[in-house]
Amino acid sequence: MADTDTDANAGAVREVTTGDCSDLYYLDTGMYDTSGYGAAYILDADRPAVVESGIGTNHERILAALEELGIDREELAAVAVTHIHLDHAGGAGFLAEKCPNADVYVPEVGASLLADPEKLVAGTKNAVGDQWEFYVEPEPIPKDRIVGIEDGDTIDLGTHELRVHEAPGHAFHQVIFEDPANDAVFTGDAAGIWVPERERTVETSPPSDFDLEQCLADLETIAEIDPDVLLYTHFGPRDVSDDLGGALDEYGDVLSAWVDAVETKRAELEDDEAVVEHFAETADESLFDAWSERKARAEAAMNVRGVLGYLDARDE
Repeated sequence: MADTDTDANAGAVREVTTGDCSDLYYLDTGMYDTSGYGAAYILDADRPAVVESGIGTNHERILAALEELGIDREELAAVAVTHIHLDHAGGAGFLAEKCPNADVYVPEVGASLLADPEKLVAGTKNAVGDQWEFYVEPEPIPKDRIVGIEDGDTIDLGTHELRVHEAPGHAFHQVIFEDPANDAVFTGDAAGIWVPERERTVETSPPSDFDLEQCLADLETIAEIDPDVLLYTHFGPRDVSDDLGGALDEYGDVLSAWVDAVETKRAELEDDEAVVEHFAETADESLFDAWSERKARAEAAMNVRGVLGYLDARDE
């Protein structure tokens, strides 16, 4: 659905019944004033947790979802983010402020930037361009509320646990979370963007750390975990119990073809800004209805810039 329906859908709490999931809910945060793009998850475990926190602009919707589920703010034990890009971690500081007993679990290599987000904000503005108007300045998180996590760590939630696996292809500071009790993986951006209305996966390759080979290795990491359910931040749960390999191969092919297309167009035009403009102007029109025309074109432009940076680093 397009962004005209955002207010009608954003904030609605949905139970995840995919596969054998239990105690798990998600909501559309209305990110970028776009429906079906940004999700936050709530695990109603012994120690309740929010997984992914959105861009912060609509953090009140997450707080309202907790209330609807009967989880007191003082009861929330954890806010876990897969990486520090602000569409995943931008709301964490606001949630920490309102939920005084919640620790914020974040990859160790990026943790300092949530305590002092000035550089993170500058980098985000550079990456997202005029989409910054949808953001809000993140709330700094006190250092004593931040728990740095690394590959192999476990976040103990009592009836559930989140096992941490590094997945640095999309960004060097990205991890994914395995929830063994639900046979599910919170993918962050490691498995791409799932568009349920189109039943297809599309690329995500933002600046400045995108690395194609590592992204493909991250898909192998997910394959080794072998979950029945993928929980996409963008967007929603997906049952892959019948063909996990096919789903991951599909995204690997999409991402590889995308990089090839940008590289080919760069060789043809010999002007990086012209390459960005080309892909923004020829953005996938099927995403205009799923998101909005503006969001689809902005996403394409951002993803091109990420690939161009990757090509520069690869060829050095």
